Amino acid sequence: MTKQKMTRLLLVCMLLCCSLHANDVPEGMVLIPAGEFEMGRHDGPKEERPKHTVYVDAFYMDIYEVTNAQYKTFIDANPQWQKENIADHYHDGTYLRLWNKNNYAPGRGNYPVNYISWYAAMAYAQWAGKRLPTEAEWEKAARGGLVGKAYPWGDATDPELANHARYINDTEPVGQYEPNGYGLYDMAGNVWEWCLDEYDAEFYTKPKKRNPFNNGSLTDVIDNFINIKTSRVFRGGSWADNIVFIRVDNRDDGLPNYSSVFGGFRCVYVPDKH
Repeated sequence: MTKQKMTRLLLVCMLLCCSLHANDVPEGMVLIPAGEFEMGRHDGPKEERPKHTVYVDAFYMDIYEVTNAQYKTFIDANPQWQKENIADHYHDGTYLRLWNKNNYAPGRGNYPVNYISWYAAMAYAQWAGKRLPTEAEWEKAARGGLVGKAYPWGDATDPELANHARYINDTEPVGQYEPNGYGLYDMAGNVWEWCLDEYDAEFYTKPKKRNPFNNGSLTDVIDNFINIKTSRVFRGGSWADNIVFIRVDNRDDGLPNYSSVFGGFRCVYVPDKH
């Protein structure tokens, strides 16, 4: 075989592999490119300081928060996570509080699912072939490529830009506001979103420069999530939170069994690493 033919064959193989790889990506996700970004900020609460440079590998993220309709598909396929079957230690007594047994309220299929514990979000993500985002992945995605801005859209504080501060006084269907620069909706407000990491208020004082993750490896956390007891990171703010809490650099936390009217989630997918 000539060198020219060999080169052509290798190119065809590469294109085929790329095509197959792209077909493996679940629908409803967008690519968040690899690269550096400035995480945290220099002012504000201690747990959000200091601002530091972080490199994150490329990943795919759900365009929207996981909805009631999507979550129902999960519990229909996994009865152990249904409202009346879930083990007591996986929630705090309010899991799927607004549902009637295994059915969400009429007309709310496209609303973000809430009253979801971290355990339940983890179980859904595994079932979907995905995982929860790390805190660094979440913040990079929320920034949408902007640098030094407070919110996914910039620095403006117009109430029409996100569902927050009880202007609506409830969740809204996903995708009602303009997306950020990566094409992601509701990265501020609507519902808080669970992340994979253990929460540590001092985490930024000992920054890791590449794919930071607090306490353990991603694989260990994913494989043993049902045994985890420590608080996990919450990001993004909710429909009830004021403008401070929907900043892209705002950090909060909850115990893994915490199931709140304010909390939901979205997933990420990393080919061969999910």
